[in-house]
Amino acid sequence: MLIDTHAHLNFRAFEKDRDEVINRALNEKVWMINVGTNYETSKKAVEIAQKYQKGVFAAIGLHPINVKHKIINYKREIKTNEEDILEEDFISQKYKELAQSEKVVALGEIGLDYWSRPKSKRKLELFKEKQKEILLKQLDLAQELNLPVIFHCRLAHDDLLKILALHVTGYTLHGVVHCFTGTWEEAEEYLAMGFYLGFNGIIFKLKLEEVIKKTPLNRVLIETDCPFLAPPTFPEERNNPLGVRFIAEYIAKIRGIAFEEIAEITTGNAIRLFGLRISC
Repeated sequence: MLIDTHAHLNFRAFEKDRDEVINRALNEKVWMINVGTNYETSKKAVEIAQKYQKGVFAAIGLHPINVKHKIINYKREIKTNEEDILEEDFISQKYKELAQSEKVVALGEIGLDYWSRPKSKRKLELFKEKQKEILLKQLDLAQELNLPVIFHCRLAHDDLLKILALHVTGYTLHGVVHCFTGTWEEAEEYLAMGFYLGFNGIIFKLKLEEVIKKTPLNRVLIETDCPFLAPPTFPEERNNPLGVRFIAEYIAKIRGIAFEEIAEITTGNAIRLFGLRISC
């Protein structure tokens, strides 16, 4: 059994064959957590999870790139796809209502993303502060609901680590840094605070062997981030939860251990972190 701890079958890319893809994965003993990026995709993730008795779960949250900044001139807002909808603020109560479903196992994905940013110093400061403000609101909700957090971090590890250092000392915060692409030194800081590291198809593109070798196995999670980041040998054009097997195999190769051991350990890690109920 494998668990894809970060999938997006709630995205439009799976609109036409979502049930087929999910059932194929479940038949291959691959479970999944579909992760929200704004209210609409979070709601969709919950709706999808509730259709299945077991093996399909949901995470809800507002992704940093879905935060609308007044300082940025959005020439056009694409609203054809639910995942493109921007939100000016994080309305905690709306997400709290979604979290009433027993299928919601995490708050995410949330965090910081400095990839596409303003060029002027002042606008950049405001841009970062807005993302931090939204992140802090979501961390408060995670604490209130006692849910683990799925973090997204792109070109922002310094700021995220500073924020987490303050929150971890303030109250119990647990979760995973999804799609980890940082250095071993950054990984050590996350691990010291009790967080897990999530690995997906990006490990085939970046030099992450040191991090993968040194991270304690009981802190490793595997994921696909589908429909994105398909492993290079994945036989399908669009990534899906079955791609998680390629991640497990590659990590097993790097660590010099059997695939079955990685599968067993990472599945146990996911069950433990997200409190997954085997019966649901």
